[in-house]
Amino acid sequence: MKLVIQVVTEAQVTVDDEVKGKIGKGFMVLVGIGHEDTRETVDVMIRKMLNLRIFMDENGKTNLSLKDVAGELLLISQFTLYADCRRGNRPGFTHAAPPDLAEELYEYMIGECKKTVPVVERGVFGAYMKVSLVNDGPFTLVLDSKDLNTPRKQS
Repeated sequence: MKLVIQVVTEAQVTVDDEVKGKIGKGFMVLVGIGHEDTRETVDVMIRKMLNLRIFMDENGKTNLSLKDVAGELLLISQFTLYADCRRGNRPGFTHAAPPDLAEELYEYMIGECKKTVPVVERGVFGAYMKVSLVNDGPFTLVLDSKDLNTPRKQS
């Protein structure tokens, strides 16, 4: 699973010129689901995402989590995060989950996030969407579930 997490002051997603999801301060998250992902993978990624301390505190230090700032979530499915661009000029997507699995895990993620985050908005799975946002900082992180099991190198 891959998440692109952007700290935003506002974000929205539209489909056919209709706003489907809109948030204020919080995270706009692109969600890529791989064919090896499970509900357990989603649980680990949610826990990591929601506990990231990447909002500024009163001293200007990134020390506050989404919960600490009463932040909101906009979750948007994005299979293209699994693009394989190693050969040729047309990306391949064989590492992305099949649509049935991806949609199931995307819906599961939304449901689980709603248990702890008061405002959780979403895109439309499989639709052509237009996303707009104001990135705050800018502050953008990429979380890959494969990396979470790898120990950090000591310097």
